[in-house]
Amino acid sequence: MATQTRHTDTFAALSQCFTTDLAALTRGEPPADITPTGFVDLVERAMHVFSAANRDHLQRAGEELDYARGHLTDALTLTGADQRDRLARARTHLRYAIETTH
Repeated sequence: MATQTRHTDTFAALSQCFTTDLAALTRGEPPADITPTGFVDLVERAMHVFSAANRDHLQRAGEELDYARGHLTDALTLTGADQRDRLARARTHLRYAIETTH
């Protein structure tokens, strides 16, 4: 039970940091009370938007979001140090993707 709570809290902290920015970049409203799976879906939607763009820097952002999505998906089923590693990697790719769009 403590592991599940920590898992949810970790995803919640990560999604809280990036949900508003991702929603704004895709011209959407940030979802309220987003779940870990919902956050992965938001990252995937943003990934598709940027990957289809005709500008190199936006396509690069889409690639970074694809990497982040992979790490987030892995983290859904991991615990402990492995999960923390995947979330840290996802955070790096999310940050870079958002910076790249500006």
